[in-house]
Amino acid sequence: MPAIHFFEEDVTYKLKDKLKVKQWIKDTIAAEGYKLQELTYIFCSDAYLLKINQQYLDHDTYTDIITFDNSEYEGEIVGDIFISIPRIKENAIKFKVSETDELHRVIIHGALHLLGYKDKTPADNKNMTQKEDQYLAKRQFIT
Repeated sequence: MPAIHFFEEDVTYKLKDKLKVKQWIKDTIAAEGYKLQELTYIFCSDAYLLKINQQYLDHDTYTDIITFDNSEYEGEIVGDIFISIPRIKENAIKFKVSETDELHRVIIHGALHLLGYKDKTPADNKNMTQKEDQYLAKRQFIT
Protein backbone atom coordinates (compact mmCIF):
# COMPACT_ATOMS: atom_id res chain seq x y z
CA MET A 1 0.00 0.00 0.00
CA PRO A 2 1.43 3.42 -0.96
CA ALA A 3 2.64 5.44 1.98
CA ILE A 4 4.10 8.79 2.90
CA HIS A 5 5.86 9.07 6.25
CA PHE A 6 7.18 12.05 8.21
CA PHE A 7 9.96 11.65 10.78
CA GLU A 8 12.19 13.95 12.83
CA GLU A 9 15.93 13.62 13.41
CA ASP A 10 17.78 16.00 15.71
CA VAL A 11 14.85 18.48 15.74
CA THR A 12 11.36 18.66 17.13
CA TYR A 13 8.93 19.64 14.40
CA LYS A 14 5.27 18.89 13.93
CA LEU A 15 3.89 19.22 10.41
CA LYS A 16 0.52 20.96 10.27
CA ASP A 17 -2.32 19.43 8.24
CA LYS A 18 -0.35 16.22 7.78
CA LEU A 19 -3.16 14.27 6.08
CA LYS A 20 -3.84 17.12 3.64
CA VAL A 21 -0.13 17.46 2.87
CA LYS A 22 0.07 13.71 2.18
CA GLN A 23 -2.90 13.90 -0.17
CA TRP A 24 -1.39 16.90 -1.96
CA ILE A 25 1.88 15.01 -2.50
CA LYS A 26 -0.01 11.92 -3.71
CA ASP A 27 -2.06 14.05 -6.12
CA THR A 28 1.13 15.65 -7.46
CA ILE A 29 2.75 12.25 -8.08
CA ALA A 30 -0.39 10.93 -9.79
CA ALA A 31 -0.70 14.07 -11.95
CA GLU A 32 2.82 13.44 -13.25
CA GLY A 33 1.87 9.87 -14.22
CA TYR A 34 3.86 8.09 -11.52
CA LYS A 35 2.81 5.52 -8.94
CA LEU A 36 3.67 6.14 -5.31
CA GLN A 37 5.15 3.21 -3.44
CA GLU A 38 6.83 4.76 -0.42
CA LEU A 39 8.07 8.23 0.36
CA THR A 40 9.72 9.29 3.60
CA TYR A 41 10.34 12.87 4.65
CA ILE A 42 12.84 13.39 7.46
CA PHE A 43 12.82 16.82 9.12
CA CYS A 44 16.24 17.45 10.62
CA SER A 45 18.81 19.96 11.85
CA ASP A 46 21.44 21.74 9.78
CA ALA A 47 24.18 19.62 11.37
CA TYR A 48 22.35 16.37 10.60
CA LEU A 49 21.82 17.32 6.95
CA LEU A 50 25.40 18.59 6.62
CA LYS A 51 26.68 15.16 7.68
CA ILE A 52 24.51 13.49 5.04
CA ASN A 53 25.71 15.99 2.44
CA GLN A 54 29.34 15.25 3.33
CA GLN A 55 28.96 11.49 3.62
CA TYR A 56 26.82 10.71 0.57
CA LEU A 57 27.32 13.62 -1.81
CA ASP A 58 30.84 14.75 -0.89
CA HIS A 59 29.57 18.33 -0.44
CA ASP A 60 30.70 20.39 2.54
CA THR A 61 27.86 22.89 2.50
CA TYR A 62 24.58 23.48 4.26
CA THR A 63 21.47 22.87 2.21
CA ASP A 64 17.73 22.87 2.74
CA ILE A 65 17.01 19.51 1.13
CA ILE A 66 18.61 16.27 -0.03
CA THR A 67 16.60 13.73 -1.99
CA PHE A 68 17.49 10.06 -2.37
CA ASP A 69 15.73 8.13 -5.13
CA ASN A 70 15.39 4.50 -4.04
CA SER A 71 13.07 3.46 -6.87
CA GLU A 72 13.78 0.16 -8.55
CA TYR A 73 11.26 0.50 -11.38
CA GLU A 74 10.58 3.31 -13.80
CA GLY A 75 7.38 5.16 -13.09
CA GLU A 76 7.35 4.27 -9.40
CA ILE A 77 8.28 6.52 -6.51
CA VAL A 78 10.34 5.23 -3.59
CA GLY A 79 12.51 7.79 -1.85
CA ASP A 80 13.85 9.54 1.21
CA ILE A 81 13.79 13.31 1.45
CA PHE A 82 15.75 15.09 4.19
CA ILE A 83 14.72 18.67 4.98
CA SER A 84 16.59 21.08 7.26
CA ILE A 85 14.05 22.91 9.41
CA PRO A 86 16.55 25.70 10.33
CA ARG A 87 17.20 26.31 6.60
CA ILE A 88 13.45 26.47 5.96
CA LYS A 89 13.07 29.09 8.70
CA GLU A 90 16.00 31.17 7.40
CA ASN A 91 14.88 30.91 3.78
CA ALA A 92 11.35 31.95 4.70
CA ILE A 93 12.76 35.19 6.11
CA LYS A 94 15.16 35.63 3.18
CA PHE A 95 12.41 35.12 0.56
CA LYS A 96 9.76 36.97 2.60
CA VAL A 97 7.33 34.05 2.70
CA SER A 98 5.74 32.14 5.55
CA GLU A 99 7.57 29.16 7.02
CA THR A 100 4.66 26.97 5.94
CA ASP A 101 4.87 28.16 2.33
CA GLU A 102 8.64 27.65 2.26
CA LEU A 103 8.30 24.18 3.77
CA HIS A 104 5.62 23.23 1.24
CA ARG A 105 7.81 24.49 -1.61
CA VAL A 106 10.71 22.33 -0.41
CA ILE A 107 8.45 19.32 0.20
CA ILE A 108 7.16 19.46 -3.37
CA HIS A 109 10.66 20.26 -4.70
CA GLY A 110 11.89 16.93 -3.32
CA ALA A 111 8.95 15.07 -4.83
CA LEU A 112 9.62 16.75 -8.20
CA HIS A 113 13.21 15.51 -8.09
CA LEU A 114 11.88 11.98 -7.71
CA LEU A 115 9.59 12.66 -10.66
CA GLY A 116 12.62 13.40 -12.82
CA TYR A 117 12.88 17.18 -12.62
CA LYS A 118 16.36 18.66 -12.30
CA ASP A 119 17.61 22.05 -11.12
CA LYS A 120 21.32 22.22 -11.93
CA THR A 121 21.14 24.44 -15.04
CA PRO A 122 19.34 27.79 -15.30
CA ALA A 123 16.78 26.28 -17.72
CA ASP A 124 16.19 23.27 -15.47
CA ASN A 125 15.91 25.53 -12.43
CA LYS A 126 13.35 27.72 -14.20
CA ASN A 127 11.30 24.64 -15.14
CA MET A 128 11.54 23.30 -11.58
CA THR A 129 10.33 26.61 -10.13
CA GLN A 130 7.39 26.67 -12.58
CA LYS A 131 6.42 23.12 -11.52
CA GLU A 132 6.73 24.06 -7.84
CA ASP A 133 4.45 27.06 -8.41
CA GLN A 134 1.99 24.91 -10.38
CA TYR A 135 1.62 22.37 -7.59
CA LEU A 136 1.75 24.92 -4.77
CA ALA A 137 -1.29 26.55 -6.37
CA LYS A 138 -3.15 23.22 -6.11
CA ARG A 139 -2.89 22.99 -2.32
CA GLN A 140 -6.33 22.72 -0.79
CA PHE A 141 -5.11 24.06 2.55
CA ILE A 142 -3.25 27.03 3.88
CA THR A 143 -2.22 27.30 7.52
